[in-house]
Formats: sequence, C-alpha cells, structure tokens
Amino acid sequence: MTGKATSEAPASAPEETPSEPAKEPTPEASGEVAAPEPPVEAQASQSQEPVPEPPVPEAPMTAKPAPPSEDIPSVPLKLTLEDVSNSSVTVSWEPPGRLGRLGLQGYVLELCREGASEWVPVNTRPVMVTQQTLRNLALGDKFFLRVSAVSSAGASPPAVLDKPIHIQESIEAPKIRVPRHLRQTYIRHVGESVNMQIPFQGKPKPQASWTHNGQALNSQQASVRNGDQDTILFIRKAQRSDSGRYELTLRLEGLEAKAAIDILVIEKPGPPSNIRVLDIWGCNAALEWTAPEDTGNTELLGYTVQKADKKTGQWFTVLERYHPTTCTISNLIVGNAYSFRVFSENQCGLSDSAAVTKELAHIRKADIAAKPKGFVERDFSEAPSFTQPLADHTSTPGYSTQLFCSVRASPKPKIIWMKNKMDIQGDPRYRAISEQGICTLEIRKPSPFDSGVYTCKAVNVLGEASVDCRLEVKACPPSLTGWNLVLRGGPGTGGLEGGKIRAPLQGAVRR
Repeated sequence: MTGKATSEAPASAPEETPSEPAKEPTPEASGEVAAPEPPVEAQASQSQEPVPEPPVPEAPMTAKPAPPSEDIPSVPLKLTLEDVSNSSVTVSWEPPGRLGRLGLQGYVLELCREGASEWVPVNTRPVMVTQQTLRNLALGDKFFLRVSAVSSAGASPPAVLDKPIHIQESIEAPKIRVPRHLRQTYIRHVGESVNMQIPFQGKPKPQASWTHNGQALNSQQASVRNGDQDTILFIRKAQRSDSGRYELTLRLEGLEAKAAIDILVIEKPGPPSNIRVLDIWGCNAALEWTAPEDTGNTELLGYTVQKADKKTGQWFTVLERYHPTTCTISNLIVGNAYSFRVFSENQCGLSDSAAVTKELAHIRKADIAAKPKGFVERDFSEAPSFTQPLADHTSTPGYSTQLFCSVRASPKPKIIWMKNKMDIQGDPRYRAISEQGICTLEIRKPSPFDSGVYTCKAVNVLGEASVDCRLEVKACPPSLTGWNLVLRGGPGTGGLEGGKIRAPLQGAVRR
C-alpha cells in the first residue's frame, strides 16, 4: 500500500519519520523534512562552476570486514526530481531490486552543497518512505542529493542525481486584468480628473510602463504609480490633448503583456453659424444653417431648433436632436412674426450659445381665390362580380344557419338564391337579405333534408355572376345524455323485480 505523510520541521533540525525494522519494505510513502544547515567550512568553500560533478563518497577511516553481498540491499531505483519551488524540493525513488536477507530498515537521504565534499544526512535515521520533501531552503542554494537503502547489514551504494538542484524564485507570467468599464472608450469631460487603476499579476514583480499614442507620457500632465499588484495612471485636469490610446506594458524576464485603453476627453460643441430663413409660405417657414466648426472632440447628437413670436418673446422647442442642417417649421400662427435659433448638441449637452436668425419671419394671410374646375361625370357601371364567395358549411339540425357572400355591381343587381339549381325564392323556410352588397341566406331550423348545393346568382343589365357552396346538415346520434330516468308506479304497474325490468319504462321523463 502507498502511504503519504506531510510534516514540516524547523530549519535547525530535520524531521524524522521513524519506523521499526521490517523484513519487507513499504513500496511507496512520502515525507517532508527541513533542509540541514550547511557547515561553515562547506559554505566558505562553495565554487561558482555551472554544472559541477557530484562529489565522490569518502572512504571509511577504519576497515571493517565486509558483510556478504546478499545481506546488503542493492541501489535504490529511479531517483527522480519531482518538484522544485523557491523554498522546497521533492524527490522520489523506487525500492531496490534486492532487499537483502536481513530485510530493509529504510532509506537515508543525503545532501551535499555545491563546492563541498561532505554529505550531510537529511534524516538521521532510516525512514520507510520513497518520497521526501525538503523545506526551508534559501534562494540561491545549489546542492546534490543521493539516497541509500539501509539494512542491519549496512547501507547500499547510493543513487545520486546526475545534476545539481538550484533553488530559484518561481516565475509567474505577467497578466493584465483590465476593468470592465475600461474595455470600451473611457469618456471624460474637460477639467475632470482621470484615475485609472489597472490590476495585474506576475511573480516576481514585473516592470510596468505606459505610453500615450506610442510616445512616452508627459510627466507634467500625467503621473504613474506602480505597486506590487496594480498600476495607477492619474491626470488631475484632463484636456482634449489627453485623448488617445494609452498602452500598458508589463515585462518580466523576457515575458511581456500589453493592454490598450482608449480615452476620449470631450466638451460642449460650438454653436451653428449662418442661419437664415429660406422661404415662407402659408403657415410654414424653411430654415438653413451651417454645422459648427468645433464639435467638442466627439460626434454631434443633433440640433435643437426653437421658435419665439415677437409678441411674447418666449422660446419654444420645435425639434430636438435633429440631424440635417435644413428644416421646415409648420403650424405657425397667421399674423405673427417669428424668430428662430438653433443649438448644437453632443454628449456634454447643448452648446453654450445658439445661432439666431437676423430677420423676422412674418406669417401673412394669403389671398384665396376660388378656381372652379369643370365637373366630369364618371361612369361607374360594372357587371356583377363576387368579392367574397360562399363557403362550405356544416350545420346541426334544429339550429338556424346563415350563408354569406358579397357582390359588387352597378347598377344594383338582382339576387337569386337556388338550392340544387332550383329557385327557392318565396319558400318560408328561407329568408334572403341583400344590403350594401352583402348577401345573406338564413335557413330556419334546418333538417338533413336541407343539405345540398346552394347557389347565389347576381344579375344586372351588364351581366351576371354566381357562386356555389355545399351545406351539410348532420343528424345527432340518439343518446340518453341529459335524460334522467324516473320509475313511477307501484306493484302491478311495472317496476323492478329481482333486479330486472319487467315492463317498459313508461315513467321515464326528461328533467
């Protein structure tokens, strides 16, 4: 079974994971220990070689009789560097192929710093784990690691990492998070402040820089403050010259991130010019003007046109957000004289001043002269034609039904109704009505006998026309629905005997 244990020891002493001697090793386990402090002699003798060779293990001082080879475990297998961070290292390995006759007591992980020749044990006692994490490492540390399998007969030859481990600060690629309201054009008014705070990510702290339209920022107009996680661009009083594209660039050890923000500084537009009255007719006046030269650094939303009569001098709005530069003012009062003025408008509002007409527009009463024209009589004669034909219809016996159609003709046509090609005029069961070209045939309480093909025929001196439809009167199947059976009478007059009806239900009535 695979077991994992997580622990952290203080930097001054490595953490141990004791385990009792066992004859069978644990296949996989994990542990965490603190890195041992390097000896003073080793720190003083560190070298600056880029990739040094692993140090050779020192020979023992006193020779002891070597135990039999079958009692000592073989070299641990597949020593691998799993993870390296800015303060920890994780390594793992697999049990040796030969455990020895006396069984495996555990593993010993050793560390040798770059430039030193002494191997320092990370765990002083053998531990039955196949993965260990060294913590509390300092940035810039460079060292080798090796691991040996230990039994009661001795330690196996060590498995050594072929390359030294270098503790460096982890690098997180820079990333800019532009706030939602800055992802579209950021609009400010002239004189307002601009304060944009842009958060970013990156480790270590990236270098942030700003440009305006591809050029360096003017330090007298804009100021920048860069923090650990954001940058702030501040303009105390925005001017129209501050409009444009601002680009933020983050750089971190060859990595780069960019974000662009568009700022538009606007103000009220100037007034239109050259306004004049083009024409006056009836109660109408036509105006024309020229668009303003200064639109306030943004698009115009339109023009506001107002009028004022000479008597009151009060201005009334006639048109709002009107886009063309010509218009017609209607519904002017006859006998009054009018002045007109036009404002231009953008997102900041109306212009501070307006263009006003120099001359008054006098609405005079026009002379009316009747000019009669000769009357030409028109011939409206027309042969009959049906504009709405008859539609097939299904009816229920006992309920009156109606057939409709519409005809157009001049002079007024004569309407003839027929059933199965037979004239039904004068039959009291039918009532024919013709009014304003709408022809109606009412069939009073039809029966299945009244089913058939009905024809409406219109005739005048210019011709005739007819339309047909089929009427079907369906009889309802007999049923006792809606009937309540009441048995009346006593003995001898019919009734129930033994659960059966002896005589007809003469007392059945409908309620």
